[in-house]
Amino acid sequence: MLTEADVNPKAYPLADAHLTKKLLDLVQQSCNYKQLRKGANEATKTLNRGISEFIVMAADAEPLEIILHLPLLCEDKNVPYVFVRSKQALGRACGVSRPVIACSVTIKEGSQLKQQIQSIQQSIERLLV
Repeated sequence: MLTEADVNPKAYPLADAHLTKKLLDLVQQSCNYKQLRKGANEATKTLNRGISEFIVMAADAEPLEIILHLPLLCEDKNVPYVFVRSKQALGRACGVSRPVIACSVTIKEGSQLKQQIQSIQQSIERLLV
């Protein structure tokens, strides 16, 4: 497990343990509801197409620079974004055996996850204050 010191300071905002658990649960459900795009490239595409609810990135991506275009793009498009500590855990939540350094939960009409997504978006926005 990473210690506080291991996390790249550029990985901001970083979710605490409680929010991380909620995020990963929601990512997992999004996967089941086909509302998830995995990987930095896919996440970038959802942002460019304006279909992203929020972006989750791994703070332990190596090198972190490979995903640092995402926060800038998120700010451009007004999409909340957050870092979790582990790409391994993010991969598991995305339902794959590989580490995942970024993923995007996508917008879907009449989605059952709407409430949860809104609650997570508010939690992420509180981190940025």
